[in-house]
Amino acid sequence: MSAEPTRRIVLLRHAKAEWADVDDHERPLADRGRKDAPVAGRWLAGSGIVPDLALCSTAARTRETWKLAVAELPQRPRTVYEDRLYEASLGELIAVVNETSDEVGDLLLIGHNPGTHALADALAGESEGDLLPRMNRSGFPTSAIAVLTFSGSWKSVEHGVGRLVAFWSPHA
Repeated sequence: MSAEPTRRIVLLRHAKAEWADVDDHERPLADRGRKDAPVAGRWLAGSGIVPDLALCSTAARTRETWKLAVAELPQRPRTVYEDRLYEASLGELIAVVNETSDEVGDLLLIGHNPGTHALADALAGESEGDLLPRMNRSGFPTSAIAVLTFSGSWKSVEHGVGRLVAFWSPHA
């Protein structure tokens, strides 16, 4: 009998957005966001993280974040723009993750707070060193990345199943 595969879920919060006089869904990145998003992509590349699938919110700021970050990766993963990630609750985010095909080893979600932080916190049953308290103290700032590992099927993802193995923020 073979062991359950180890999978990674990578959570990227969109980069800093403008508070422009437009609908929230259409808010563009601020200058700082346009500088931080490629840095987040370089961190992913330097960590050896090349996701099999990227699920990105349809909001302008997440799409722009992903466009700038993915340009830094050695290869572009299959990307799906998912309406349900915009303003998603924790339960909705877990439902989206549960729908992921088991052919996917590493999944990247590009989304928003408070959902992204809530998902990282909920899935992290344990963490390496002080990563979990550090992530929670930070409030999961813009362009931050959390990496969690777990064993088993995506359908089995639920509270406490993961181990937080990395947390990074461009301004920490």
